[in-house]
Amino acid sequence: MTEAGLGASAFEQHPLRARILGELHARPTRPLETPARILHFAFLTDSARVDADRAALTKACVERGLTGPDAQTRQFRIELQGATLVWERHGEFITHSWEFAGLDGDIPFAPSPTALMQKVQMLPQPGPLLVAADLHMLEGDREPSSLGAAFGPLQMAVCEANAGRALIATDFAPDTFGFVRIFIANRSMPPMAAGRLAQRVLEIETYRTLALMGLPEAQRLAPSIRRIEEELPRLLDAMTKASGVEANRKLLDELTSLAAELEVGATASLFRFGATRAYDDLVRTRLEAINETPLPDYPSWDGFLTRRLHPAIRTCVNTEARQADLSRKLARAAQLLRTRVDTEVEAQNGDLLRQMGERVQLQLRLQQTVEGLSIAAITYYIASVAHHVFEGAHQAGLHGIDPAVDTAILIPFIVAFVGWTVWRIRRKHSAE
Repeated sequence: MTEAGLGASAFEQHPLRARILGELHARPTRPLETPARILHFAFLTDSARVDADRAALTKACVERGLTGPDAQTRQFRIELQGATLVWERHGEFITHSWEFAGLDGDIPFAPSPTALMQKVQMLPQPGPLLVAADLHMLEGDREPSSLGAAFGPLQMAVCEANAGRALIATDFAPDTFGFVRIFIANRSMPPMAAGRLAQRVLEIETYRTLALMGLPEAQRLAPSIRRIEEELPRLLDAMTKASGVEANRKLLDELTSLAAELEVGATASLFRFGATRAYDDLVRTRLEAINETPLPDYPSWDGFLTRRLHPAIRTCVNTEARQADLSRKLARAAQLLRTRVDTEVEAQNGDLLRQMGERVQLQLRLQQTVEGLSIAAITYYIASVAHHVFEGAHQAGLHGIDPAVDTAILIPFIVAFVGWTVWRIRRKHSAE
């Protein structure tokens, strides 16, 4: 057997092995030469829009004699008219990052983003734009005070990164072109470290924006949750005073309606709040990865985002917790009401059974009375027939027959016969 035959490829492979191993390298870090400019866009998409965007990228590749991305590709790079496009597919969004290298000048964010985009052939927009970031990396050091002109009037977040080998600054606010500006002063980073830092700060901007998407959902649900929180104590108080099946059923209907309204909101926000927590964790991870060092008189990135982002995340987490707590309380209250309604219905059923038993006893007594009367009537009828027979026999010349006496003697036997016959019939019916 050859040496190649002794390798891992000689074994039967698990169908997911290649995909699992490739996940660690799905979005590799690329070296970034300084100076560099990156215009980064993130678009919300669904499966259909992902396929359409991949088809547009494939078409652009084919026009240049290149092979486009396949269905499993998570990151793809292509040279398009003076810039490099880095295409990345994520769970609910797609990013287009345009890298411009070899730009002259030492002024941050010059030329303007619109002037840069005129040099490239844009792909069709795959979905609603959510993130637009303008990252500019220049060689050398910068004083934080000199960067004020590059940003708006809002306070900048400035810190050293990569153990002091870079200075990063942003105000996390869109400029007049709609881009959030991020400046990096490359003090001594090699291209691979520069590419890694640029990738991480762009991920921070992308993930912190996506994390905040849960806040409007929490604000939309807040009035409904507050109203349910106010209604629940009133219904619980009414439960302690309500009596009767109809009153309890009415309260149960109200509780069920509140529970349904709450579950509709909780179901609609389940994915968004879960995604908010996940994106917030990613932001925290990336902030740790850039290894920032705070500077005097300026907020760091971690401090800025903690102060501004954390309250919004807590609002989403608190809203989700309130939904879960209300759901449990409504379920317990509804269960108590159902138990009370079932108990009262069972009590009513018991009363109905007792009444039915009394009616059966009454019917039995009436039946016994009717049976006694029927025995007397039948006996009277048979005795009358026998009396007529005896009279006819007496008139026919049988002088030994006395109709009155013979009828009187016959009556006990008639009663016994009729009573035995009725008893046989009742026994037969009971057996059936």
